[in-house]
Amino acid sequence: MIQKIDHLGIAVKSLAETIPYYEKALGLHCHGTEEVPSQGVKTAFFAAGDVHIELLEPTTPESPIAKFLEKNGEGIHHIAFATDDIKEQLNQAAGEGIRLIHEVPFEGAASKMVAFLHPKSTHGVLTEFCMPKD
Repeated sequence: MIQKIDHLGIAVKSLAETIPYYEKALGLHCHGTEEVPSQGVKTAFFAAGDVHIELLEPTTPESPIAKFLEKNGEGIHHIAFATDDIKEQLNQAAGEGIRLIHEVPFEGAASKMVAFLHPKSTHGVLTEFCMPKD
């Protein structure tokens, strides 16, 4: 089931303005950027030990990240847990009464299948499950 924390998603207004902080002030290396059109975001990943940091910049005003930034400003958006069976993980959560944002996993960044749980049923934390795409 859950194997580890895979990454922390951080909403930012601009990757170009934020990446230098992680590289210069923290000494982390950006492993590249990727656009995820289905979510209206551009991402940048950094490794911090076994956990990754995923910066999320909106590419459209309608994207979930744009709406998050408008409401909350920059900051932690979600926590992602790596799982070996995303469908079973979703079934377990749903069986415990957790509200699913996505009942069916979809392709996200870094060639992973992802699905989210609604923060109203996870004590205020937007929670993501992810696993490598088959």
